[in-house]
Amino acid sequence: QVQLVESGGGLVQVGGSLQLSCAASGRTFSTYAVGWFRQAPGKEREFVAGIRGTGGITDYVDFVKGRFTVSRDNAKNTVYLQMTSLKPEDTAVYYCAARNNLGLGRLSYNYPYWGQGTQVTVSS
Repeated sequence: QVQLVESGGGLVQVGGSLQLSCAASGRTFSTYAVGWFRQAPGKEREFVAGIRGTGGITDYVDFVKGRFTVSRDNAKNTVYLQMTSLKPEDTAVYYCAARNNLGLGRLSYNYPYWGQGTQVTVSS
């Protein structure tokens, strides 16, 4: 079992930056792959980026490549999502999700553990 808590969301202007954090409980968090998802009003939840437990392998959807960076500090049981060059269409609730001993995946139903979400609003 692992519990996830996101933080770092907020209101930012177009072109600005935010860093989201996903803090996890549990002694074996380093074995968990973590995905970042987002859900805008009236839209389905979508995968944004992910990172494997070890090895630093990452995955990004095309519309965030070059703007978002996912990283982790296993000593702190924390995964980060650095977001730059933010656009109004990045406005959404951002969630981190985790799954153990598995590779990365982009489908939300493959992740059994979820945080409560953090709101990101990009104003124009």
